[in-house]
Amino acid sequence: MVIGAAVLLFIASFLTFYSYSVAGYSDTRNAWDDLGTGLGTYMGAVIGAALIVLNRCLPQQRKVAGLDLGTVGTGFAILSAWTLFWTLVDVPDNVDAGIGLILGLIAALVIAGAAIATPLVPALQVALVPAPKPAAPQPYGAQPPGGYGYPGAPQQPYGAQPQPGQPFGQQSAAPQPQGQAQPQDQPQPQAQPAADFSPFWFAVPVPRPLFAEDGSQAPIAELAPGTWYLAVEQRGAHLVAQTQDGRRGVLQDTSGIQRG
Repeated sequence: MVIGAAVLLFIASFLTFYSYSVAGYSDTRNAWDDLGTGLGTYMGAVIGAALIVLNRCLPQQRKVAGLDLGTVGTGFAILSAWTLFWTLVDVPDNVDAGIGLILGLIAALVIAGAAIATPLVPALQVALVPAPKPAAPQPYGAQPPGGYGYPGAPQQPYGAQPQPGQPFGQQSAAPQPQGQAQPQDQPQPQAQPAADFSPFWFAVPVPRPLFAEDGSQAPIAELAPGTWYLAVEQRGAHLVAQTQDGRRGVLQDTSGIQRG
């Protein structure tokens, strides 16, 4: 609607703005015979329409002097319609309003009316450029074949740690010697990130804590169901996740997560 009205307004600027007859002499003029009318009034509304359409096409609203482009464009259209209306009302004697003035007023009113009505009418709020559709998520609780970043690797239960030099998801067949005590106070080496890991979006089935990357057990955030988070690294059986506010931490419990 706004684009069509802007085209009509541009065409109207070349049509007869007014005609007059004085002492047997008659003449016609269009908007471009007076640059203040052509550039200031007609082109002002066309520029306003372009800003309104541009604001709808951008993924994020851009601002000029603290005002978004749609608001600036609406102001241009309203000012143009206001000027043309009073020009039509206050036509001097021996002067007749031309078709260019009438069509220009109608087009400017359409642009201004559509811009004002857009936030109020849901049908006018449809995006001009449809957003790209996200990939269909897998069924709840389903894991992609091959685990995280390792095609063809079988899955392992949560809590089982891969052996050094062994891909994630593949357990060692060598049993632990019985009777041999495991050191309790020896610090665990930090798992190295997977070499062929690709970041992906995921959601958790239940609230789960996100721990600091330095290995401390103090939670820095809690992942909530129904929200997508970005997995940026894989460290053994754990994932390094990034929240929507930019915080990064280690998700230790990755069972049942839903990949996007």
